[in-house]
Amino acid sequence: MPFLKDFYHAFLHALRNLLPIVIVVGVFQALILQQMPDNLATMAIGLLIVAFGVALFLQGLELSIFPVGKSLSNQFARRGSLPILLSFGFAIGFSAVVAEPALIAVAEQAEQISEGRIDALTLRMLVAISVGLVVALGVLRTIMGWPIHWIMIIGYITVVSVTYFAPEEIVGLAYDSGGVTTNIVTVPLIAALGIGLAASIRGRNPLMDGFGLVAMAVMVPMISVQVYGIIVYSGGVAETDLVLSAEPEALPSGWFTALLDLAYMVRDVLPIILTVLFFQYLVLKRKLSNPRVIGLGFMLVILGLYAFVVGLKLGLFPIGTSMAEQLIGLGAMHYVYIFAFAIGFATTMAEPALIAIGKQAEEAAHGQVKGNMIRMLVAFGVAIGITIGVHRIVTGDSIHYYIMGGYTLVIVLTILAPKYIIALAYDLGGVTTSEVTVPLVTALGIGLATHIEGRNILIDGFGLIAFASIFPIVTVMSYAIIADWTTRFRQHKQHKQTTESTDSTERAA
Repeated sequence: MPFLKDFYHAFLHALRNLLPIVIVVGVFQALILQQMPDNLATMAIGLLIVAFGVALFLQGLELSIFPVGKSLSNQFARRGSLPILLSFGFAIGFSAVVAEPALIAVAEQAEQISEGRIDALTLRMLVAISVGLVVALGVLRTIMGWPIHWIMIIGYITVVSVTYFAPEEIVGLAYDSGGVTTNIVTVPLIAALGIGLAASIRGRNPLMDGFGLVAMAVMVPMISVQVYGIIVYSGGVAETDLVLSAEPEALPSGWFTALLDLAYMVRDVLPIILTVLFFQYLVLKRKLSNPRVIGLGFMLVILGLYAFVVGLKLGLFPIGTSMAEQLIGLGAMHYVYIFAFAIGFATTMAEPALIAIGKQAEEAAHGQVKGNMIRMLVAFGVAIGITIGVHRIVTGDSIHYYIMGGYTLVIVLTILAPKYIIALAYDLGGVTTSEVTVPLVTALGIGLATHIEGRNILIDGFGLIAFASIFPIVTVMSYAIIADWTTRFRQHKQHKQTTESTDSTERAA
């Protein structure tokens, strides 16, 4: 059957994405720690469940969300109605982020660590609304042809300014929330929407005008979540006033609890289903081309999300915390840095969203940008970022100054960088953290903050994802600046040699 064959390939693809993590962890366990964790079998089962869940999830996306989303985008672009395009952009951004598995994982971790002061559902709704609004704004930018660099400069000046006033308990979480909003569901939908619009509007460049939606979707949640933190930790609003809906208390383990968790997954995916049905039947007034297949796809998305979350709890979270505990127990912190760098580089090179957007960029740039070079630069940036983030946790430095310094550097590079690379560089900063990398890196940060004396889990445990998003922007823009300067120097040198040769010829004559 074609379905089983496609699922088999998706499962193998998910296992390949997990393989770099397994290799790095295995090398460290065998050569450096020379011991295996006690719950190794449970972790291995958890990793297989994660791969199974991701395969189901991807297969469901291919059957339902991707084809329907692409079809809707093309139809709305041809219709050319600005209100409908903006509404569709908001709906796509909101519904995709609400169902983002990495955001679900980060939000649940934040709620547990803050002892309920930060509500997981409130955080997810706030981030989803922010992304919906900014995708609508990005659609408007593409239509109007506004330059992306001024939007990003003003935006990140706002981010840095809000960071100065935000409580330290929320800063790392806010930047991590922005970093995980653009992932396995969001990136293909948002990128396709932007590039499709730019390609269909006369006078727009797909590379300069089509990219940038992902970057804006990363930036705005950083502002809104920090504002949420200022309200929560100022004591000016009661905690109950900020809770959108309360989760039921934990029930005894068993089939009923499993069904309840599955019901939560249905709730998470429901916004995407409602968005598709609303725009398809009420706005376009057309029937779905193959409703049975699309319905099966949505069912696979729900089951895949459920398996993914179960696998996280059994596999990736324990690996991150276990490795942090074991490496700290060695008393040699340089091993922690080496592990952080290796995990960052290895997982990013296998990131499917990065591979996809690298190919899109290469096609849009007509050879001006190379996909493989982009992947290397981004992976190197992620590795550097996670290593710096780990160093911050080890030393106990304030995340405020690291984040503000990082984005100040990004703003300066934005001014200096050639215009063709800016939108792409910011987008690449948003696709570096995969559905596998985010839970592992989050668990590593929390594990380090837990086992290093004097560290606060909420203040110091979050923030690694933020560093993984900042430094790919730095590496890509720096490379483009150096390449641009080198090209200009070479052209100037050639022009000078040509001029001198012409002068010599004229004098000889």
